[in-house]
Amino acid sequence: MKSATHFLTALALVLTLSTATAEESGLRIKDLQRCGDLFSTEQLTFCLRGEGVDDDDLKVMLRAKPIDVSRDGNGQLRLALNRKDHQSGPLWLEQGERRSNPVWLTLNASHVLAAGPDQVAKNMDGLTTYVDLVSVIIEEDHDGLDESRRLAKKYGAEVVGAIAPLNTYQLRLPVNNLTERDALVLRLGSETSVDAVVVEESGAEEPLEEDKQSKPRNSEWVANRFLDAVDFYLHRLPAKQAEIQTHPVRIGIIERDVDFDSPEFAAYLGDCDPAKPRTCVYARDAESPSGHGTSVTGILAARSIEPGDNGFLSALEPASSGFEVIVERNSDAGIIANVAASVNLVEDGVRVLNWSWGIHRVGTLDVDGEQIDSLVRSGVAMSGYEELLEEFFLWLRREHPDVLVVNSAGNGSAHSGQDDYRLPSSFITDQLMVVGAHQRDFSKDVPVEHPDYVTKRPSSNIDMRVDITASACTRAATLDKGKRGDVHCGTSYATPMVTGVIGAMLSINPALEPEQLRELLRRSALTIGRNNDFEAVEADDLTAPILPSERGYQLNNQDIGRSARLDMRKALELTVDSLQQTR
Repeated sequence: MKSATHFLTALALVLTLSTATAEESGLRIKDLQRCGDLFSTEQLTFCLRGEGVDDDDLKVMLRAKPIDVSRDGNGQLRLALNRKDHQSGPLWLEQGERRSNPVWLTLNASHVLAAGPDQVAKNMDGLTTYVDLVSVIIEEDHDGLDESRRLAKKYGAEVVGAIAPLNTYQLRLPVNNLTERDALVLRLGSETSVDAVVVEESGAEEPLEEDKQSKPRNSEWVANRFLDAVDFYLHRLPAKQAEIQTHPVRIGIIERDVDFDSPEFAAYLGDCDPAKPRTCVYARDAESPSGHGTSVTGILAARSIEPGDNGFLSALEPASSGFEVIVERNSDAGIIANVAASVNLVEDGVRVLNWSWGIHRVGTLDVDGEQIDSLVRSGVAMSGYEELLEEFFLWLRREHPDVLVVNSAGNGSAHSGQDDYRLPSSFITDQLMVVGAHQRDFSKDVPVEHPDYVTKRPSSNIDMRVDITASACTRAATLDKGKRGDVHCGTSYATPMVTGVIGAMLSINPALEPEQLRELLRRSALTIGRNNDFEAVEADDLTAPILPSERGYQLNNQDIGRSARLDMRKALELTVDSLQQTR
């Protein structure tokens, strides 16, 4: 690997200076990634791309402590960082009175490279695929790094990335086209030490569904008793009688970035102490407030001039003990980067991971028998992803059994549990919660508790693998204070509703395990759907049907057999009750 000698002894933060002056542009961190020698165990190298930096003194702050920095004639910053002297934590820039957005700097070693525009091609399915970058999952009885280097030497490749806890290593192959790549992938796959080869097909972020109905942001959230849950947390937990001690919780959001120019996130610039208590957001800065990451994160942490329009976790102040929301993507290398970021975040103490993403295999049919044409991947790519995700969940169960992943069911109007056609939601594990989406049914004048208060979002994936549904719609952020953007809908936005309430549940009772969290959500759920959803042949299961055990074994309970809809307040009430059982 080509790297300068000083990269082995220093953390080089390569800072691209914007031509805009400080008056024209805020101080922002746009990107922060591992670079240089990715396999150095003591001295680390990161590359940082900033915006709005001028010639004044610049401080780089890591965990609220300044790091010695020098700048060369090319505008580059270099600072020494040894792994044993530091911990993972928030990093931001300070220049005069200005503070940048904080990003999460992890000292964990999982990182993969993204392909550039000239390193991708269209395959036979018309999908964009990496030409010379693949990843190999090494069998567990081998040392992954040593074996991947042996394979690289044998085939003239180079080891350029790693997810070491999953024994997965990224190779740059000596190929020029897909024919050469596929031939070499076959040879690598035939090696006895190789469990699987992961071919990356990286597409754009999940498209946003547009809903042109003009309505307040939180009108859909009424169906999940959003504000009722906020009221319960703020007033029941600190009550003078039987006061409940809350606990800090760290949450990971696998997204690219957040727009800190939006008034909803401007308060998160600079230092943030979750112990005050506060909700803190660490993320790269986005170019637009209408992006996927800003909308997903906003459901958890947006700050609004209207108290009822805050994100769920930020609305729980000051009764909470603080929440840390880390928005992290690792790199733009598609699914394998999502997994690499997830591994790093789990090793950094995240209890809940929000995965508002998923893919379908080419040829997947929806409930009407039509082929799904968005967010699809080839069979070759899907088989590699399936092996990689299986390794991730096996590692999670073995090393981090208290971590829960909350995943969107998908927007293909298909079956979420078909393991040959949908990932990651089809995995069966206590550490994966799958969320479908519903929307208000304004044609019926019924109370919120009634099953007909909502109806399934037409695009939402269904079947018994879905654990629960939540409201599908939110309004995008804008650059204008008090003004909301377009309505975005989909399972991507239902998922953080569930992530948020799970974070709140863990802040009340951190001893809850993933299967207990699922049980409490299902026991507390409102209902959606017909009287009885047990008949799978009718393909009408919106979620796994509510069982008698989830209703106190009352066989005549009217909820039995219906699908489950998130009730945020009831979930918190049952969590408080669970404290008596875990003490």
